[in-house]
Amino acid sequence: MSESGMAAKACGIDFGTSNSTAGWMGPGSSAGTSLLLPLEGDKLTLPSVIFFNAEDAQASFGRAAMANYLAGNEGRMMRSLKSLLGTAMMDEHTEVAGRPLAFRDLLASFIGELKHRAEVSAGREFTSAVLGRPVFFVDDDAKADQRAQDTLQEVATQAGLKEIAFQYEPIAAAFDYEATLSREELVLVVDIGGGTSDFTLIRLSPERAKSSDRKSDILSNGGVHIGGTDFDRALSLACVMPSFGLGGLLKTGLQVPSAQYFNLATWHTINMAYTRKASAQIDNLYREASDKPALERLRSLVSQREGHWLALQVEEAKIELSDAPSSQINMGRIESGQMLALERDQLDRAISPLVLMVEQTVSRLLLDAGVTAQAIDTVFFTGGSSGVPLLRQKILALAPGARSVEGDLFGSIGTGLALDAVRKFGHA
Repeated sequence: MSESGMAAKACGIDFGTSNSTAGWMGPGSSAGTSLLLPLEGDKLTLPSVIFFNAEDAQASFGRAAMANYLAGNEGRMMRSLKSLLGTAMMDEHTEVAGRPLAFRDLLASFIGELKHRAEVSAGREFTSAVLGRPVFFVDDDAKADQRAQDTLQEVATQAGLKEIAFQYEPIAAAFDYEATLSREELVLVVDIGGGTSDFTLIRLSPERAKSSDRKSDILSNGGVHIGGTDFDRALSLACVMPSFGLGGLLKTGLQVPSAQYFNLATWHTINMAYTRKASAQIDNLYREASDKPALERLRSLVSQREGHWLALQVEEAKIELSDAPSSQINMGRIESGQMLALERDQLDRAISPLVLMVEQTVSRLLLDAGVTAQAIDTVFFTGGSSGVPLLRQKILALAPGARSVEGDLFGSIGTGLALDAVRKFGHA
């Protein structure tokens, strides 16, 4: 239970690539239970999506944003905004209802909405928060990584937060798992989110949980900028975009250029395929293509602005293939009566280079920590993309004697951040 039944001063905010949460240790809350606040009706997650209606330029968020887009309302849908942190696009603008809108303002708008919904749910204002962050926003560039965190801090301040602390997302997940333990364990935390894969090797126990400084318990951290949206893109490019002409030939014998397909397969660049310049390029490709029907499907996809819809179908197929050997995408929205069958082994082949990079990152982490695989007691999986079978298989093979434990795939980080908020900011 929180100290003397008091409420924590600060909340924890997990601004995710695909889904976001907010956690708070309110009066009577106890460690070992979910501390997440409802953010959309009774839902504890808010999909990281914004939709701007073209008619009135009003913004909707989360599931409502996706519903407005899929209902066919004219406007702009944007998702995976977190992926912009650490990129040059963060300082650029996009067009909404004919007006330029800075990407920084977009992020501030979403985080401000997340903060507001948490406050409504908790019945109090939050001016202090612990924000989760990946181990690396940017791989192999410490200065760019720090700039990304600084940008997130600036955006969160713009959204109304006055005191901000950061915590690595896998360490936050470790704190959530630690609240369930009765003895000490050496735990490999595996957090596979929408945009990054993050890992922490940490000693956890009920006694260690009482300490405010946990640096000595952390043996090693690691991460790589690969996540669920990268798996989606790989599956789309390998198995879906060929139906729209990717890999086909022009009359000259050259391959159809791939730039538009990469834009359509990547959440935060889909809108780039809708520009006049991109449409003109696609029209030129159609005239020069050997496979006219495939390019006609591409023209239809872009002219109807169905790129986000198709990306959602690919994501759902990936999720289905994590539990079943096959899946189907109904392409009827693009071409009546068309179905696209996908198999688990196609997903495995498409993502295997990415999984190898994740596997190598975990291997380096264990090497840096100086521990043997046999010393690991538990592998704790969290993050919405940690259920991909090939990924789990490869990571568990690195610690063959460890228990495999699945946390709340979407909530462990938010709950852990709420626990850390008590350590960092105390009680109100």
